[in-house]
Amino acid sequence: MIPLTLDEVAELCPGRLDRAPWADEVTGVQIDSRRIEEGDLFVEVGGGGDFARHAFARGAAATLAPDDAFAALAALGGEIRGRSTARVVAITGSTGKTSTKDILAAMCRPHAKTVAAEAGHNNEVGLPLTLTRIEPDTEVVVCEMGMRGLGQIAELCAVARPDVGVVTSIGPVHLELLGTIENVAQAKAEVVASLPVGGTAIVPDEPLLEPYLGRDDIEVKRFGEKNVASFARTEDGCRVVFALEGEPLELEFPFTARHQAQNAAAALRAVQALGLPLPEGRVDVELSRWRGEESPLPGGGLLINDSYNANPTSMRAALEHLAGQDGRKVAILGEMAELGPTAPEYHREFGELVGDLGIDVVLGVGELARAYGGEWVEDATRAAERAPELVQPGDVVLVKGSRAVGLEVVAEALTGVPA
Repeated sequence: MIPLTLDEVAELCPGRLDRAPWADEVTGVQIDSRRIEEGDLFVEVGGGGDFARHAFARGAAATLAPDDAFAALAALGGEIRGRSTARVVAITGSTGKTSTKDILAAMCRPHAKTVAAEAGHNNEVGLPLTLTRIEPDTEVVVCEMGMRGLGQIAELCAVARPDVGVVTSIGPVHLELLGTIENVAQAKAEVVASLPVGGTAIVPDEPLLEPYLGRDDIEVKRFGEKNVASFARTEDGCRVVFALEGEPLELEFPFTARHQAQNAAAALRAVQALGLPLPEGRVDVELSRWRGEESPLPGGGLLINDSYNANPTSMRAALEHLAGQDGRKVAILGEMAELGPTAPEYHREFGELVGDLGIDVVLGVGELARAYGGEWVEDATRAAERAPELVQPGDVVLVKGSRAVGLEVVAEALTGVPA
């Protein structure tokens, strides 16, 4: 982190600042006392004051009990961002934003000192924590931005001040609050509106975004299925030929799901916008956990652990990926949250889809998941008990559901590896 003096922290963040006797500056920010390293500032969020003593024991330079935790974190992140010459990429979208972030960071790191958001750092807490990891020599910052309503991405952009804005996709998410997919597009387009003169917007071939792309002072780069000329699985991942400007670009990746190739196309557009060299050969990206992780099952077979979250767009992509596998196919599917009044209809559609795709065994988890057909259980605990009884040696098993369902425990039950 670019250091801040404790006097600067006190000015930025109203509240109680307790200082270690030896400290006059902070060199990191944490909200979890277990992650404190010497010189860090521990910011108390949601009752974190109980852990201030632990933070000092681990070498914290100071602890902060802010009057407003979100405002304090935003002030710290914004100050560090303002002192840096790094170029900031903000990634949002209905699906694929975390994977696109992971892929882009892997493409940037060989050529630029890069800071990328950790797995779930995409909100008013996580975004500032990403920015406070900026070092004096950081050249690229890859941020992820989630939202639950209109105006929230604009607020995050006011802190991060991105140079490049990426929208990965538009789909039926957060409809409980936003109401329509058109409102989802409006919310996601806030990242475009936030860009400075000369910035670059990277957007999918999505008509709903067109009303927000009329700025003549930024560059707009589009991506889509047209940019994925060919996709083939290999023994240890996949080989993709991309159709960008100029000669075709052939790359290898460790993932096997075709929908990740389109996320990679978005990442390649961001690499171009940053003026960095395009990757060559193999891109060794490590996707964040529970996002399509593939691992062998004891006794043979494959587990696709996509339990981090689910919405209609990502559920369809995951099921199509499962359908393309060899062997008996088992789908353990949790309900999809935050779909509002349209939720029953979407769940019924997926009940039809699993039949159309030829999925052999379906286990639904959660009340709305009754509509998937097949067997049904009320919660993840019961699913974790039932899943090992359903799965046979050699099966390919998809585990996917909304975060609230917590299906990672099913993956743990199948592999014996703690989630």
